[in-house]
Amino acid sequence: MTIREALRSAAERLELHHITKARLTAELVLAHVLSVEREYLYSHDDRVLSEQELQMLEERLYDRISGVPLQYIVGRQEFYGRYFRVNPAVLIPRPETEYIVEAVLETQGSPGLPPSPLSIVDVGTGSGCIAVTLAMELPGTQVFAADVSLEALLVARENAASLGAPVRFVCMDVLDAIETKFDFIVSNPPYVRRDEISRLQREVREHEPHIALFSPMDELAIYRRLVVSGEEMLKPGGHIIMEVGIGMDERVLSLFGPRWDALPTKTDLQGIPRTVIARLR
Repeated sequence: MTIREALRSAAERLELHHITKARLTAELVLAHVLSVEREYLYSHDDRVLSEQELQMLEERLYDRISGVPLQYIVGRQEFYGRYFRVNPAVLIPRPETEYIVEAVLETQGSPGLPPSPLSIVDVGTGSGCIAVTLAMELPGTQVFAADVSLEALLVARENAASLGAPVRFVCMDVLDAIETKFDFIVSNPPYVRRDEISRLQREVREHEPHIALFSPMDELAIYRRLVVSGEEMLKPGGHIIMEVGIGMDERVLSLFGPRWDALPTKTDLQGIPRTVIARLR
């Protein structure tokens, strides 16, 4: 079977199982199997695939049809213009999380903040996409990445190494094991309520790490801990920047007491508030 024939057959099978963007998915899976870029598939579309390659393609297609996210199959996801390794130990980076990076970059020049280099800690770093991106975008910045999952930290460390980002890693729950003072605390904490599990896509519900998805019984508990930590660990004029679930922005903002100034919440392309920002007075 040639590459051209394999692509057509794979796309048809994926469409039959209602996989969105079936042709693109087929191309990405086959390119991954062959360890080539997508362009290669069209410049060599008459190449005959080996039995081993066909078997690998079959296994990866089965994974996708079974609900495994494409990003876990190909092992990477783009975030802020860079590719990050992902596996089931970490959440797949989402476009809305890029607003945290944008908020730090926009806020860097705020009154009261020192010029670079800054100090930043990313709580619940997962793949390290936020921490690594900030270290790359703000050269000289001291960036810490924290996560309660050692498996996630191993993925984040690999991403930092492959991209050449000078990030320090700490395995801890929220900010329980660090005493450094920071200019920024950033976080995309787990905020999905467990009673919403049935509403999630199968790919998310069955394959992404629940520890990074679901909030405790009190869905504001981690936000509350981050605010308390911010009062102790931020430098005066420092910022806390957190992603929130849909409809959570006002409740999260209510956690900030008189020591804080709430800044305008960043919204996504649909106008949904997604990134809460506050400055310690």
